[in-house]
Amino acid sequence: MAETNGAEPFFTIDGDRLVPGPHAGSPWAPDMMHGRLFGGLLARALEQEHAEPDFHFTRLTVDLFRNTKLVPVRVETQRVRDGRRIRVADATVYAGDAPVARASAVLLRRGEQPTETVEQTPAWDVPSPEAIGSPRAQPSGWPPPFDIWMLDADGEPTSSWNADGRRRAWLRDNNELVAGESPSPFVRVALAGDFASPLANFGTHGKLEFINADYTLTLSRLPLSEAIGIEATGHLSEDGVAAANCTFHDTSGPIGYCTVTAVANPAAK
Repeated sequence: MAETNGAEPFFTIDGDRLVPGPHAGSPWAPDMMHGRLFGGLLARALEQEHAEPDFHFTRLTVDLFRNTKLVPVRVETQRVRDGRRIRVADATVYAGDAPVARASAVLLRRGEQPTETVEQTPAWDVPSPEAIGSPRAQPSGWPPPFDIWMLDADGEPTSSWNADGRRRAWLRDNNELVAGESPSPFVRVALAGDFASPLANFGTHGKLEFINADYTLTLSRLPLSEAIGIEATGHLSEDGVAAANCTFHDTSGPIGYCTVTAVANPAAK
């Protein structure tokens, strides 16, 4: 696993509560918890309570419907369906008694791969983080608590978010989500899922035009590398409502997709 280089965990355990550190804040406000962390906490709880070796987390939908300050949270899960080939489970993050985010997961039983060929999404032709070198400083005033390598449409490293054409990026978390726990591949990709929205919804004039309300990951397999690659592959919007799509990769190839819905980000007054 990657070295954390002394990076502080985002949460520490206190009974059934998870206590956030100050660096769990978001770019919107330093005392507001970052929504990406909800996805990680939900995936962690679902994996701890509903995973089995023969089942694969094929879909994870994360609803981000309420903000919360940097206060202790807890996560509760529920088994919705348990069949021979499919399992469905839900999870909710609570801040006090108020639900602030929820998730639904579908697990499918692994089996024999069909022999007939189905055309698959090709691997992208971009250099790996190791080939690129150290991440470039980001122009944003909010320093992201993860490594990010932005790539232009030609796969070249850049610090610009305003590039025309297909946007691409590598992400790698270095902090533990919860103290004493190395993030699993499922938790890593759940944390990365929230990044699909800014990558697909950032405007060409340097502003995030839409804020996501949810994201859905559909995964054929879990990532083998700690770095998660994200490629914006579609955006549609009208009347202040957007739908966007990204393809997710690891250093071995594509692993799945992430779809987000988003609402227009009002201009500052």
